[in-house]
Amino acid sequence: MDASTTTSRSTATSQERNLRGNLGAVSVTFMVIAAAAPLTVVGGLVPIGYLVGNGIGFPVMFLVATVILLLFSVGLTAMSRYLPKAGSFFVFATHGLGRTPGLATAYLALVCYTTVQIAVFSYLGATISSSIVLLGGPEIPWWLLTLASVALVGALGYRRIELSSRVLVVVLLAEIGIVVLLGVVILATGGADGVTFGSFLLQNVLSGAPALGLMFAIASFIGFESTVVYRDEVRMPERTIPRATYASAIVIGVFYAFAAWAVVVGVGEGNVIDEAAADPTTLITRVTEQYLGPIGSIAVAVLFLGSMFAAVLSLHNVLTRYHHAMANARVLPHRVGAVHTHHGSPHVASIVQVATSAIAIIVLMLIGFTPENIFSWFAGIGTLAIVILMAVTCLSVVVYFARTRVLRSPWHTVIAPTLGFVGLAVSAVLIAANFPLLVSDVDAEGNPAWGPVSIVLVSVVVIAPVIGLVQAAVMRAKAPEAYAQIVRRFDENA
Repeated sequence: MDASTTTSRSTATSQERNLRGNLGAVSVTFMVIAAAAPLTVVGGLVPIGYLVGNGIGFPVMFLVATVILLLFSVGLTAMSRYLPKAGSFFVFATHGLGRTPGLATAYLALVCYTTVQIAVFSYLGATISSSIVLLGGPEIPWWLLTLASVALVGALGYRRIELSSRVLVVVLLAEIGIVVLLGVVILATGGADGVTFGSFLLQNVLSGAPALGLMFAIASFIGFESTVVYRDEVRMPERTIPRATYASAIVIGVFYAFAAWAVVVGVGEGNVIDEAAADPTTLITRVTEQYLGPIGSIAVAVLFLGSMFAAVLSLHNVLTRYHHAMANARVLPHRVGAVHTHHGSPHVASIVQVATSAIAIIVLMLIGFTPENIFSWFAGIGTLAIVILMAVTCLSVVVYFARTRVLRSPWHTVIAPTLGFVGLAVSAVLIAANFPLLVSDVDAEGNPAWGPVSIVLVSVVVIAPVIGLVQAAVMRAKAPEAYAQIVRRFDENA
């Protein structure tokens, strides 16, 4: 067999494993914002931010988090222009820090997105179950509805990426629209005590526990960083990816800050803490019913479900592309990286990911975990992991450009990534220090405290990258050629 024939077959194989799509900046932006689940954050996390964070100053924490994540985005988008394939934490760390740190990062990323997805899946099933009962229907086990959601997400993820994109755009526009409408009505009617701006006063921003406020604010952005994962499936990636990344961070941050401030105005600065403490899970519903009436509150309840579904669908798309990238680098079974001949999607990875989620849900149900436990604990793992991953990415950017010199802009290659790394590293320390609060681990008196739950969950964040380190050591010892070619395999599929 001559060299030209071998090269031809190699090229054909590479092309067969390339993801395909025709996404624009708007589509990518909406897909990654959907992963952040805006209405879920406004309805579930914002009231907690008032209570355990910095009170009425909590809305500003979203703006602070936006600045930190925009600094992270500068290096992320700059480096993505020089990578041959779709960017992921795995790809960035491998090209920046080396193969071994890259594999460690890959497994931490898989754990991060998988745990967040399972957390939201469980909460979605439980919420649908309770909603059916409230409407007078039968009581259906939460795990059955969760598995049905997993199946539907898998069906959408199996097909062409544009289908998922259209579903996410519709759901996201509806959930953002209802919250913006609520905010406009609150401001137009003067709220509880007139339109006040106490949330933006420095004394209120620094009151209570601003560190905890920042922790919850950054946790609300999970998913926005996944724009680079879709590089192979967008038009003009050099322009689309930066636009989508910056737009995602800004839209999410401004939307959250506006929504959190509007709720403060709607309830009243002096009342919002008490109202949140009464029942944080229904605060947004009560405020909506007050200002938009019963129809508005019903719309919020329905869109709350849509928000969670959009989040798990978006996370599914991210995870399947991680599986695809790792399989093409031969650190997961080769078959997992296959691409559907018609849909251009990582269909095998989609099946694997759906099976993983379904098995995890079934096992957790059989053990006796409740949806509340699953949501709190698994979201805690994902929150700590994502901040560590973004900090590692900032470090990778600095090292990559220092070594390659392909871009000499100090702002893009050193200043912004370094500032982003500092902000994210501080955030990671804050999250780790307050992890018991994040996962609701308490002592006998009901106070947040380190216990078996916190220790086990943090151990997952530690063990995940260790698996990558072990695999790297094994490959280096037993398959040195495969280990040496990990980075090159991304170039082969460019």
